[in-house]
Amino acid sequence: MKYGKLTEKKKRLDGFRPLPDAIVRNLNDWFRIELTYTSNAIEGNTLSRHETALVVEKGLTVGGKFLTEHLEATNHVRALDWVKKQVKRKPTSLSQKDILYIHDIILKGIDDATTGHYRSVPVRISGSAVVLPNPRKVPDLMANFVEWLSVDEKLHPVELAAEAHYRLVTIHPFVDGNGRTARLLMNMILLMMGYPAAIIRKRDRLAYIDSLEKARLDGQKKDYLKIIAKAVDRSLDIYLKAVMGEDAEQPENEVLLKIGQLAKQVGENNSTIRHWTKEGLLEVAEVTKAGYQLYAPDMIERVKQIHTLKKQRLTLQEIKDRI
Repeated sequence: MKYGKLTEKKKRLDGFRPLPDAIVRNLNDWFRIELTYTSNAIEGNTLSRHETALVVEKGLTVGGKFLTEHLEATNHVRALDWVKKQVKRKPTSLSQKDILYIHDIILKGIDDATTGHYRSVPVRISGSAVVLPNPRKVPDLMANFVEWLSVDEKLHPVELAAEAHYRLVTIHPFVDGNGRTARLLMNMILLMMGYPAAIIRKRDRLAYIDSLEKARLDGQKKDYLKIIAKAVDRSLDIYLKAVMGEDAEQPENEVLLKIGQLAKQVGENNSTIRHWTKEGLLEVAEVTKAGYQLYAPDMIERVKQIHTLKKQRLTLQEIKDRI
C-alpha cells in the first residue's frame, strides 16, 4: 500500500497551520456529528444524520427510536471528546487502561455489566466464518497488542492506525462495542500523528465489513487498507477545501441505486455491472432483505473511471489497482 499522496496532502495542510479558529470550530462540529452518525450506523443504529445532531447538540429525544440508540449517540460523542484531549500524546504511550476507558464510555448505561471489561465468554460474529480467540487468551492478547503499540515500528501513520484497528477487532476483546472502540482508537492515533479522523461512510459499510472478514480469514489486508486510506484521503480533502475557502463537504447522498438503475445511467448491461462487482471494481453499499444489491451514487463516477482505463487496454486487475 502506497501512502505518498496522503503524506503530500498532509504537508499541504500543515502549511496552513495554525488554522483559523472559525474553521477549526466548524470542522470539529462537522466531524463530531459525522463520526458519531457513521460509526453507529455501521453497527445498526437507525438514527439519521439529522436525528444524531438533534440528540447530540440539542439533547432531544427522537420519537420511535430506542433509548439505546440515543445513548449510543451521546456516548460516542463523549468518547470522541475524550479522544481529542489525548492528541498531544504519542501512540506508543497508549495502554490497556486507555482502551478500556473508551469502551467504558461507549457502553455506559447500555450494558453496565460488561462495560470497561474484557469478555469472559466465547463470542461469534453473526454471519461470519471468522473464529474469535478463546476468552481465556484475551488478557494476554491485549497485553501483546499494547506492547506492539509501544514499539515505534516506523509505519506510516495511516497504516499504523489501520493496523491498530485491525488487530483490536481481530482480538475482539469485548462482548459488544468492539467496532466502535476500534474506530475510536484508530482515529485517536491519526489525530496524535497530525492527520484528520477517518470516516467510514455508511455507504462503505458492506465493503468495510467484507474487507475485515477477508483480512481475518486469509491475511489479505489490501482491500481493508485501501478503504481506510481512502477515508483519510477524503478527510484531508475536507480540511484542504475548508482552508482554501472552497465549498464545504456535503453529506453523502443516501439514495441508493438498484443494479438496473446503475446500469442504465452508465450505459452498461446488468451482467457487466455484476461482473465488475464480483471482480472488486464496484462496491455494493447495501444488500436488501430480498438479496438485491444496492449501489451508492458515486459508483456512477467509478464506472466512468473504468471506461476510461479500459480504453488504455488495462486488465481488470490493473484497473482495480488504480481506482
